[in-house]
Parts: sequence; structure tokens; C-alpha cells
Amino acid sequence: MQPDVYLLILGDHLPDPRTGRTVSEPDRLRAMVHQAIVAEQSGFTGVAIGEHHFTRYIVSAPELLLAAIAARTTTLRLSTGVTLLPHRDPVRVAEELATLDVLSNGRAELVVARGVSKQTDIAFGISSDDLRPRFDEYLRLLLQLLCSENVTWHGTFRAPLTNVTTTPRPIQTPHPPVWIGSGSAISADLAAELGMPLMLPSTLRSPDAYLEIVTRYRSLMSSPGRVALPSHVFVSPDNAREKWRPYLSAYATFADPLRGDGEPVDVDRLMEGSAVCGDPAEVADRLNCLQKLLGLDAHLVLIDVGGLPQNDVLATIRLFGAEVIPQLAA
Repeated sequence: MQPDVYLLILGDHLPDPRTGRTVSEPDRLRAMVHQAIVAEQSGFTGVAIGEHHFTRYIVSAPELLLAAIAARTTTLRLSTGVTLLPHRDPVRVAEELATLDVLSNGRAELVVARGVSKQTDIAFGISSDDLRPRFDEYLRLLLQLLCSENVTWHGTFRAPLTNVTTTPRPIQTPHPPVWIGSGSAISADLAAELGMPLMLPSTLRSPDAYLEIVTRYRSLMSSPGRVALPSHVFVSPDNAREKWRPYLSAYATFADPLRGDGEPVDVDRLMEGSAVCGDPAEVADRLNCLQKLLGLDAHLVLIDVGGLPQNDVLATIRLFGAEVIPQLAA
């Protein structure tokens, strides 16, 4: 089967480096909803929207954007990318995911992760020592709440539950897909233990860095499992690198402290590694190479970065759908 293709939206709110203009926050959020609508029209499998707090990534409640998208689409899969599970109550996450699943007639998905911002951890009152065990505990509770009714549970990090059934119940059975988002061996082991799909990070690192993790995950899974990789992507019939360079540079400078490898930003090196850029044939070839390297079941395509104008984002989505998706290898 051909790999699934999701439009990944993280929602950085940066000025256009060519003009210095920054759109308003309301216009920026509405633009993301429109991008998802165009992605469905262009043949994408789904959309994944990230959660961040207290940064220039301005989406703090991805479920609300996904609900707005659900009302304007019919086939698009609707996923977070990611939900910061240690910072949330798993009961509320189960309720929100099931509500989205019902409203969308069974199209909801979830990607859960620990997060990468110490500032966010501090603001939500979570110590670094608690972050991983809290994530583990909350994930197991979340899966139990989605699968079962009349749940009785005792843990360390939230109040106990006695005979609790979250409502509404999700349409998809046994529950909507829940991915673990991480590039660490510990999280890959947890994904394999729980039989969950693995979503690699949306970093500015070379995809080669995840080969060992994916190999480990596959070896531990009793079933084939599923693996997805985010890639920064820009496609244009001509001069793609020149058109994209200022926007990728602006985004990488902003995001590198959170998502980079600690090395100085080298845009040319990015375009040869984690950032896929070129005409449709070149982009398809690069993504097919990544699919072959990591055995990918899904691509997450991150187009809207660095203040790229909305018209250019939409043109790239449409061109990707028309001329890249048909070339993606099984």
C-alpha cells in the first residue's frame, strides 16, 4: 500500500522574512483550518496539528482547530501532532478525543508525547523527574478509558477513579488510533510493549538519526507496527530552493533551540537532510528514499513554516497532492 500522507501544522507565528509583515493571530489560525480543507481536496490522508504553550507556536488547543476542520471536511483524518499528555488530564483527553471522533464520524486520531519545553513543564508544575513516569501512567490510563467502561484505577499523579465511564464513547473500535510521538529508545520500547504506532519527532535532525530507534521498535513489536516521519517540505516547478531558503532559514533559527541538534543552522545542509525541497519529481524521490530507509507507513508533511505566505502554502499543498502523492512508492 502507498504510505499515508498527513499535512502537519505546528503553527509558528513568524513574520515574512521578505516583507517583515506578520499576519494577525486570528488570521493565522483561520489559515490553518483552510490549509486542512485544501489538503483534503488535494488527496492528503489527514491533518495533524501540534500543541505548544508560551511560545511563538500559537496553537495551544489543537482539538478546537480539528473540530472546526471536522465540520468542513468529510474524509480527512484528524490528528493532534502532538498532544502533551503529561500536561493534561487523561480523563479529559479521552473525552475530547471521543467527542472529536463522534463529530467527525470516526476520523479522530491522537499522537501523544512528553514535549520538549522545560518552560512548559515548569508552568504546568511538572518536575523533570516526574515527566517520564507521568507520561507512562497517563498513557496507560488513557488507553484503558478509551477501551473500557466502568474503569476503576489508582495511580501516582492524579486522583483515583472508581467505576468511571467517559462519555461520549468513541465510534472507532477498540478506540481511535493513538500514536506515541518520540525519537527515544525508551519511548520506542513503550510503544512496542503497548502495540502502538510510533511517530518520530518533527526535528531539524537528519532522518538517519532515527534508524536505530526504528529498527529497535520493529524488532520488539509482535506485529509489523506502524512508523511515521515528519519532513519539512517545499515543492515548486522551478527555483524551489531559492524560493524557500529565507523561510526555512527563519524557521530553523526560531526552532533550532527546541528541535535542532545544537549545531549552527546550515540551511544548505538542512535541504540535503531533514528539509525536502525541489520540483515534484525530486521531492517524491527524496520521500521515497526516506520511506525505504525507515520503512515508513506515513509521511507528515510540514509546509507552513517561517512566515511563508498563505498563497504559497496552498499552492504547495495543491502541487504536492497533484504531482507528488501519486509518485510515492508502496
